[in-house]
Amino acid sequence: MEITAYWEKGYRCRVPVRSFEIIADEPPEAGGDDTGPAPTEIFLASLASCFAMAVAWASRKRGVELPDLAVRTRGRYLGLGFDEIRVEIISSHPREELEEFVKRAIPFCYVSNTLKNQVKLEYVVADEQAGVPPHVHE
Repeated sequence: MEITAYWEKGYRCRVPVRSFEIIADEPPEAGGDDTGPAPTEIFLASLASCFAMAVAWASRKRGVELPDLAVRTRGRYLGLGFDEIRVEIISSHPREELEEFVKRAIPFCYVSNTLKNQVKLEYVVADEQAGVPPHVHE
């Protein structure tokens, strides 16, 4: 999997994903134009959506649909990153059974697995200029 973010201006980036496009920006108080969610918001959204999919998968394996399933993520900043993230599962489904679905879902959330594994992160300058946008969209 490979995703490329294209800087456009200020703090705004355009991120094509398959046939979709995400616009990331910062709010005005952080120097942005507020044309899209901040990268940290997209990060929490990735975790929330991935875990929601995993819980839905786990419940369907047991023959249960959760039509009102929602997952909320809350991050607490410590300096320039999160030091704590809480994942809250919301549903009117009976709590005991929902807790079992959550336990079964944990190994199948790729985003939380990546966070738990403390993935190796490497920064390099690309060898070629392939993929650089020919012009900036305004």
